[in-house]
Amino acid sequence: MSLFDLTGRVALVTGGNGGIGLGMAKGLAACGARVMITGRDAAKNAAALAELGTGAAAFQADLTATGAAETLLADVLALAGRLDILVNNAGTNIRKRPELVTDEEWATVLDTNLTALMRLTRAAYPALKASARGRVINIGSMLSLFGVPFSPAYGASKGAVVQYTKSLASAWAADGITANAILPGWIDTALTRQARKDVPTLHDSVMARVPAKRWGDPADFAGIAAFLASDAAAFVTGAAIPVDGGYSTQG
Repeated sequence: MSLFDLTGRVALVTGGNGGIGLGMAKGLAACGARVMITGRDAAKNAAALAELGTGAAAFQADLTATGAAETLLADVLALAGRLDILVNNAGTNIRKRPELVTDEEWATVLDTNLTALMRLTRAAYPALKASARGRVINIGSMLSLFGVPFSPAYGASKGAVVQYTKSLASAWAADGITANAILPGWIDTALTRQARKDVPTLHDSVMARVPAKRWGDPADFAGIAAFLASDAAAFVTGAAIPVDGGYSTQG
């Protein structure tokens, strides 16, 4: 269907070498986009490229480093000549109760999940504007909506991502750029597998609450990413969309 055709467009997915990021990258590639991914692990990058097919490329980058965003954008533009879709997915978490979080741990989470995202989005603005149908897709969290006792820094960062997304939507609509946030629920990834080790009761509590009665899969994000990147979503901006099997509907 032409509304969802991304042929000729270039997408950059941070943290795109695994988990939710790779799920979204696959969805964009399936609709015709040329996909660029970033990740710190070169071996994971290579494995992801084998799944993404012809035209895909990977960049090894630490986006918390000063100047990394500008360098990455220059490399993408040198290779692909344009950028139409930016998916800010890279993130981290440190699970501790609020009274136990150190300044350094707080800074690590906020720098990775919020400040690095802001820097890359800011650097991408000229290219997205030049596209005339630029798309920013930021990955928030269900913790943008409510809190848990063991992820205060993560929750704070992801709540801020949603508000930053709304600011982008308001500021850049006149440039033909949309900005939306996806709020993943409990998804079966390396991060949540570790969470289930850290919090032994987590699996049972999730299953008791999620109406879909399963953990999400990274493949569940292929469609929402493709939709938000496409012409079908040209009038959708400033939205924060849960992808959580109904978890956030339960009071």
